[in-house]
Amino acid sequence: MTISIDGPVFVSAETARTVFRWEDAIRALQAAYSRPAEPAAAPARTIAQSGNAWLRTLPAAPPGGRYFGAKLMGMAMASATPGVEYVIVLFDRQTSRIAAFLDANLLTGFRTAATSAAALDRIAPKGAARLGVIGSGLEASMHARAFGAIRGLSEVVVFSPNPERRQAFADAIVRDLGVAARAAASPEEAVSEADIVLAAARSHGEVPILYGDWLKPGAVVVSIGSTVPQQREIDVSVVQRVDLVVCDMLEEVLEETGDMLAAVEVGIDVHAKSFSLNALMTGAIDAQVAAARMPMFKSVGGGMQDIVIAEMILDKALGAGLAQPLPIQFDSKIL
Repeated sequence: MTISIDGPVFVSAETARTVFRWEDAIRALQAAYSRPAEPAAAPARTIAQSGNAWLRTLPAAPPGGRYFGAKLMGMAMASATPGVEYVIVLFDRQTSRIAAFLDANLLTGFRTAATSAAALDRIAPKGAARLGVIGSGLEASMHARAFGAIRGLSEVVVFSPNPERRQAFADAIVRDLGVAARAAASPEEAVSEADIVLAAARSHGEVPILYGDWLKPGAVVVSIGSTVPQQREIDVSVVQRVDLVVCDMLEEVLEETGDMLAAVEVGIDVHAKSFSLNALMTGAIDAQVAAARMPMFKSVGGGMQDIVIAEMILDKALGAGLAQPLPIQFDSKIL
């Protein structure tokens, strides 16, 4: 459905929460990554930094979409109330004008989990039903819900260092998803019997939180917690044991995450078994997926995901009359 936009609008986090549906987001991402890859459409993130201030930018122009744009996030670490705020700016291909601003903090959690679920839907056996989770924060919570949208989960077992938080996580799964859930006393207990293992928590001191000998044969691993060289989440034994690695941003995962850099340092040939999310969705690696006995999806996040989900949310917000018109106009430079 094409909706006319007279001027820029704002979509709040509350509106995004109201209109968001996991199934729609997952299918939108699968469709976007099923199109032929255009490397220039989703370049690597950039980071500007001076003193205690940094700004990260993730641009993308998804092929086939109406909108293109970028997500920006920034932080001044020495500010009185340090925190990160996220905004997505969308431009309209039909008019070449700024169409919308979206509060992107919640949206980032939505897109990360939906992307993992989109990949998991293609690499996890249909009977995979037991989910083991390390982490109890927002990302872990969203991933459990996203996975529940594509697989009929039978049980969720969670570990995080804080007993109260992991119990609250389990209680929320029972309440919100109607799925049996329990808190585990150790990370090994949480994952040892799981069909799907989610690592969604960086460790204290960057010591890995997941080890290969904890995984049962045939388990599928999803790792989202290491996104820069200084961060660690999974041990090199996990990278050694998995036989297929699907990456949302192939070069960034292999060359800029602490987990994969550590694996390369000990002699593991990660490049030989790693493929892009686009290759997964287009069917280019169907043979490798069919042969895999222990696949992994590893994510650092990318602008393509942000813009695809932002477009979906904007369309739904406009259709529901929930996007807020802004009393501003931009001066256009006519070329």
